[in-house]
Amino acid sequence: MEVSFHEEIKALRKGDGEVFHGEGILAITKGLLQSGVSYVGGYQGAPVSHLLDVMVQAKPYMDELGVHVEACSNEASAAAMLGASIHYPIRGAVTWKSIVGTNVAADALSNLSSPGVTGGVLIVVGEDYGEGASVIQERTHAYALKSGMCLLDPRPELGQMVRMVEQGFQLSEASNMPVMMELRIRACHVRGSFETRDNQPPKISKRHLLDNPAGFDYMRLAHPPVTFVHEKRKTEERLPAARRFITEQRLNEHFEGSTHKDLGLIVQGGLYNTLIRALQQFELADAFGECTLSILVLNVTYPLVPEELTRFCAGKSAVLLLEEGQPEYIEQELALTLRRQDLQTPLHGKDMLPQGGEYTAEVMAQGLLKFLQKHRPALIPERTPQWLQTNAARRQQVQAALGTGLPPRPPGMCIGCPERPVFSALKLAQQDVGPVHISGDIGCHALATFEPFSVGHSILGYGMSLASRAGVSPLMKRRVLSVMGDGGFWHNGLLTGVQSALFNGDDAVLLIFKNGYTSATGTQDIINTPSENTKDAATDKRQSLVHTDQTIESTLKGLGVQWLRTVHTYEVSHMQATLTEAFTTEFQGLKVIVAEGECQLERQRRIKPWLASLLSQGERVERVKYGVDEDVCNGDHACIRLSGCPTLTLKDNPDPLKVDPVATVIDGCVGCGLCGENAHAATLCPSFYRAEVVQNPKWHERLWHSLQSRVVRLLQPA
Repeated sequence: MEVSFHEEIKALRKGDGEVFHGEGILAITKGLLQSGVSYVGGYQGAPVSHLLDVMVQAKPYMDELGVHVEACSNEASAAAMLGASIHYPIRGAVTWKSIVGTNVAADALSNLSSPGVTGGVLIVVGEDYGEGASVIQERTHAYALKSGMCLLDPRPELGQMVRMVEQGFQLSEASNMPVMMELRIRACHVRGSFETRDNQPPKISKRHLLDNPAGFDYMRLAHPPVTFVHEKRKTEERLPAARRFITEQRLNEHFEGSTHKDLGLIVQGGLYNTLIRALQQFELADAFGECTLSILVLNVTYPLVPEELTRFCAGKSAVLLLEEGQPEYIEQELALTLRRQDLQTPLHGKDMLPQGGEYTAEVMAQGLLKFLQKHRPALIPERTPQWLQTNAARRQQVQAALGTGLPPRPPGMCIGCPERPVFSALKLAQQDVGPVHISGDIGCHALATFEPFSVGHSILGYGMSLASRAGVSPLMKRRVLSVMGDGGFWHNGLLTGVQSALFNGDDAVLLIFKNGYTSATGTQDIINTPSENTKDAATDKRQSLVHTDQTIESTLKGLGVQWLRTVHTYEVSHMQATLTEAFTTEFQGLKVIVAEGECQLERQRRIKPWLASLLSQGERVERVKYGVDEDVCNGDHACIRLSGCPTLTLKDNPDPLKVDPVATVIDGCVGCGLCGENAHAATLCPSFYRAEVVQNPKWHERLWHSLQSRVVRLLQPA
């Protein structure tokens, strides 16, 4: 992985009394080390990628502390690491993106929660919920409820977040329950500072090994008949212990209102900052969090403490619960608690706030307006309803002015992405064989679902594209295509897809993008990433690293794949022919095409510093640039429909007698050659040209260029 976290790693070394400045997720990482964690694992994904990325790059320092760090192949293997804390007083932490990662890890989490843990366990999940999410809209809360795990949702302030990490381990040990900590994207990237403490080398670590294994204890296995005893312990022992710890350590925060304390707000910790911003619109809070209403901040959203809730609600004129997402787990439990205690305090929640969706400051303000209109209209300043109405009116005005709305701006692959030419070849292949059903997957290639490709009928899980076509392909006249990346292949696809297809003798076509990294999550290394020595030994670093690692091909052959082709992605004609062959061959069985081309982001990170160093030394540097001859371009734009490259766009036609704009290649082109390859493969107009731009040319090149220019001028009409 080429992204450097040098400064972040230095911040991890801060000791007693020093001040940490930075992002929330890095503060969480520091909190883990201050807590004496023995092992850390996980699978990268927004918004918690940096936690694992930083620790992986900080391996020398982790070795000093004796902390084991493991980049896991998927979330299930990460969750399984936590088994170390079942028998031994070892603190462990794992991380991944939720809810999708938690779905993958669910089996291990259930089997961990049943016997419970001895050492503290903390599961840091990126709660990717809301408008900016990249996954399905579900909540982690359900897993905490069903499996018996504590769930932390810390108030987004760095000191409080670090405290909840440290207290989270203690809560786990006090209750023998695994503890999950959910962090929304705003919490992960909130910036601030806190006073650090010394990192704690773990008592059991790579530097202080266990002498002997634990004795056999069947009660520590998630296996009948003891699972029935485990279920009783969850409710009779662990939940009460967790609630005692939450109360004694005051993990939830109660901010007493200054002047209107009889009105109460209960809010998930992660939403606190947004709530304060909304209250500012009513002049009921200031920028420092001083509020005139009483607020109960639930830094622990499961388990809830009934006595704490009833104590807060007792004597209140009304209470509003702000719980993001659905179902309303907290509201249901709170309502039941108040009913059992015969407390008649009016409770509001989803009746005044949206059932689903992200609770932004404006959404909260709309709910607060309804709450105050019902229970304290005098507190509503005149400008607040006007502010909300103005926002709505402004949106309507913009919509009306635009008519049909804003022009679509779908996300797309990076400039020069090696996956784009494959989808160009796929469009061309389908012109010959007819349309095919395409099972998509998680990864950069999922962007092909947008224009100009618009391909993919389903996305059911990371590495699950081949498995997801199993019910379709036997019922389809034409062969079905499954697409996955090398990250998805190692994450899940090898077993759930390839092994299953081979075992069942399925007549399937699988396309694997082999770009060398898990690019969609931050270009982290995987097992088939070219080694640093391979990169350094490349004779021409301006070329993509291809055919340098055969791990995927060797694995497929070893598993029994007989029809296997490896094609360089930028060779559109070759890729088109290979796809056509896969769809039409008489061979019955799994057919695998490995589309090989280095991730363009990593390629640029590798060659740009090298080229810059050559230029600084006055060395000759040559780069390729593509362009369009505007006199030849006929304005058909088939090249754009086959490519979608951001640097291939339109400009006004210089010919006053022609109306259609012409294609043009703008600055930013990395010279991948796709536009020219498409023009050749699709037999498009010959308007593309390839030029070599030379910096610091040699003397004979300058002389030759001068002679060429003179000849051209002589041939041009006066």
